[in-house]
Amino acid sequence: MTTDFKKILVGVDDSPDALAAFQYALHRAKADGAALIIASILEADDMNVYQALSKDYIHGERAALEAHLNEYCALATQAGIQPVQAVIGEGDPGEVIVKTLIPQYQPDLLIIGAAAKPAPAKYFGSQAAYMAKHAPISVLVIR
Repeated sequence: MTTDFKKILVGVDDSPDALAAFQYALHRAKADGAALIIASILEADDMNVYQALSKDYIHGERAALEAHLNEYCALATQAGIQPVQAVIGEGDPGEVIVKTLIPQYQPDLLIIGAAAKPAPAKYFGSQAAYMAKHAPISVLVIR
């Protein structure tokens, strides 16, 4: 059974596993002739209380994230994928993708990266595990 996806959502950040997920998403979108939605989440947990209260700090972080997403979009367009869309969410990445982005953009495949963790850390869960468990669509986790 072959499944061709029409709309693919890929989650990205600056990590090597997210880059691997993006590369696979390019391959899959091109093979299927699918639209590509590239999402990144601005995490409030990464900010201290003073940064969170500073609109200049948050605006700067968001602007840097937008610039980074634009680079991903340019790479996808150069690879011949159309249409390509960038999306920024705010909050907990797993929850934002599952509860907000998937219902809003209605992709049929979510591609995310996950780094292998040492034995003790793997029992505490991860964003990838949360999305794989709770997403109402197919989820592909790239290591």
